[in-house]
Amino acid sequence: MLTSAMFGTLYRNLLPAYKQAQLLCGFRNAQTTWRSAATFTLQEDCLVLNYGDTPMHFNYVWLRDHCRSASSYNAKTNQRNLDTGSIDLNIRPDNTTVEDGHLVLTWPGGHVSKYSLGWLAENSYERKKQVSVQPRILWNSDIYTKANIASAKWDKFMSCDDEVKKFLQNYLLYGIAFVDGVPATVEATEAVTQRVSLIRETTYGRMWCFTSDFSRGDTAYSQLALDRHTDTSYFQEPCGIQVFHCLKHEGTGGRTLLVDGFYAAEKLRQQSPEKFELLARTPIRHEYIENTDNHRNHMTGVGPLVNVYPWNNEVYMIRYNNYDRSVINTIPHDALQRWYVAHREYTTELRLPENELWVKLTPGKVIFIDNWRVMHGREAFTGLRQLCGCYLTRDDVLSAARCFDLQA
Repeated sequence: MLTSAMFGTLYRNLLPAYKQAQLLCGFRNAQTTWRSAATFTLQEDCLVLNYGDTPMHFNYVWLRDHCRSASSYNAKTNQRNLDTGSIDLNIRPDNTTVEDGHLVLTWPGGHVSKYSLGWLAENSYERKKQVSVQPRILWNSDIYTKANIASAKWDKFMSCDDEVKKFLQNYLLYGIAFVDGVPATVEATEAVTQRVSLIRETTYGRMWCFTSDFSRGDTAYSQLALDRHTDTSYFQEPCGIQVFHCLKHEGTGGRTLLVDGFYAAEKLRQQSPEKFELLARTPIRHEYIENTDNHRNHMTGVGPLVNVYPWNNEVYMIRYNNYDRSVINTIPHDALQRWYVAHREYTTELRLPENELWVKLTPGKVIFIDNWRVMHGREAFTGLRQLCGCYLTRDDVLSAARCFDLQA
């Protein structure tokens, strides 16, 4: 028998897949259809709008603050003209009507605000807490392999916007995307990244090229295996996108490990919701200390291992790096043991063989990794292995996607 609890779990699991299917089928541009009939109730602190299946509550100050009249909002620059600090915090409309698909409010002093009912529905808290900010397909090795995602091709990627759009859609859905056929040079790697974003310069430089020479105070500059991790967890805002291109490898080993941190986080949420919540609300510190002949750095970043949007509890970032996690002194004694238990369960999920995707990077294959979602690592290797790459600014990648009308 399907209980209400089981149905709720099934609904939550299927809803993201349904939204992803909409995106993949090209429904991104479709307008949400709402019932034409609308009624409202004026309460002491808000207007309750019944339009669609869910009553929506709109605070009066919010309504005045979001007026789209020419005096309140600049439609050319998409910026607010109205001074929010000047709005009477006890404001209420003198008159309220629904006309031709719009809510029309007349405020004290005679100012009139008109809001499309569809716009109000799309921007209500009640709707936003039910939908994903960014549709994603969570994956383990089997799911990703069976999806058979095609890599973008260098020549087409550099000249055709449709190829860039497909690449960005794959990146948004899966957190990784590839471009094949790239000339094995730093210059070509830089050019391919700039098709989608600005390069984020860090202490490692703008474009970096390295081998296992320990030229920096980091384990990555060695031949050792690296466990799954996210990069720059010691930044206040970790880098959004990691780019790798293997220019040369004269030896064995060195495969790249990829793990979907969001997939593992959702598994933890389903199996142990209290452990998920503990990891999501407990800040910890990561630290990078470098003291070599040519480089001196001391960086710290603070945040939970799992980061969620507070209005819909959607995971948007993972900070997971056992190498760079600093002294734990931000967790009270009575919660520390429970945090270690939660961390162990999440780590166990991450290390399941079925969650590991292994990829051999070769000259010509450039990988883009969502560093807020997908963890990377590598197996030990022998011989000369030369990589180049960079970090990209997350905001610019997402902006490029939105300019293609993708949900990001």
